[in-house]
Amino acid sequence: MPKISNKEVLNIFPLFFETNLNEKHGADGIFEKLGRIFEFTDAFIYYINPDSLQLKYSFKNYSSYEIDSTFPFGGRQKKLIYSEDNYIADDNNPIIKLLKIQGSECNYAISKLTIRSTVFGIIVLVRNDGKIYTDEDLAILKTCACIISYVIKDLELSNVFKIQLKALKDGIVEKNNAYKTIKEQNEKILEADKVKNEFLANVSHELRTPLNSILGFSEILENGMYGTLNEKQKEYINEIRVSGLRLLGMINEILDISKIEAKAMKISRSRFSIDVLYTEVCNVLAPLAAKKNIKMIKDYEEDFEIYADYQKMQQIFYNLVSNAIKFTPEGGEILLGAENKKSKVILSVHDNGIGIDPKYHGKIFAKFVQLDSAYTKKESSTGLGLTITKELVELHGGKITVKSEVNNGSTFIITLPVAD
Repeated sequence: MPKISNKEVLNIFPLFFETNLNEKHGADGIFEKLGRIFEFTDAFIYYINPDSLQLKYSFKNYSSYEIDSTFPFGGRQKKLIYSEDNYIADDNNPIIKLLKIQGSECNYAISKLTIRSTVFGIIVLVRNDGKIYTDEDLAILKTCACIISYVIKDLELSNVFKIQLKALKDGIVEKNNAYKTIKEQNEKILEADKVKNEFLANVSHELRTPLNSILGFSEILENGMYGTLNEKQKEYINEIRVSGLRLLGMINEILDISKIEAKAMKISRSRFSIDVLYTEVCNVLAPLAAKKNIKMIKDYEEDFEIYADYQKMQQIFYNLVSNAIKFTPEGGEILLGAENKKSKVILSVHDNGIGIDPKYHGKIFAKFVQLDSAYTKKESSTGLGLTITKELVELHGGKITVKSEVNNGSTFIITLPVAD
């Protein structure tokens, strides 16, 4: 049983959005809120890499593992991580054995962390007082995990703005030294730019905080935790959540381009297969494709590995494939190609949609550009998706090109150098 009543639990949920992530205290705020609801001696948050779990935050009394420690997993463990939403475990559980956090007859509650139906981590609660977690504990933990997922995403993006503002301030000093003869004019320009970016940071924060509340509570209502909904209510709640996710995606795009402009975007390479990359992108976008009866086909002779930043490659192909779905009529096809040559890797996304007039090929990667067509008018967008995609490709030392004609579909081609 949880430490407090369901009504008291509901009062604690908004407090999650007041927590903070930083190098000194980590996720102490999140664990403190969880400690009001559940009994536990240790608690951990892990991120999922292609072939390992990575410890990101911990509240530990007995574990000796340091933050960013990794734990490589096999097929059986990977299947368990992705297939089970949440469950109660003991010392014999494959995931607990992998993480090596078991004590003497401990009991564990495990729940997935997800954003837009994509699993990016797990949260593990541990108790060694001889008592076990209950199904009621699991139901509440699942809801907490939904909220914590958005809190972590929101707070990590806020840290991006701190990096950006620091880079801006550093840039002010460098420019003042370089252009002493026009110091006064430059200071005015840079101060105005600083004010603009600080305003953007504050507005984005003010937007994300209530938006995360909307998403968290719509998830609670949709799960039926506080009462069964009729079909019309479920439809409205789903529309609230989908619209909120779309708005959050637009805000995140603005934050991503801000990070790129501040030159604060870094890449962390690892080895992974093209098949794993394409499969996960297709799984995330399957509901959108299904609505238009569009087939997504992996079109290459054999699978192979590349050495790149997995999360950023996911973002690249999420942008390209979602665009292809958006501009392809019902019943169309999207082909995901891959070719491994000696000195380079060629990846592509081809659709048989409305196409792009050649005169616009040089403009579509510019910021805030949205081509005027009947399809684009139906879709909300920041006009930053392809700009971010181009920047992420170039961070890998590669380039992106497009081949397209009106009414003859489009092919976006990414060429990456082979990295060791």
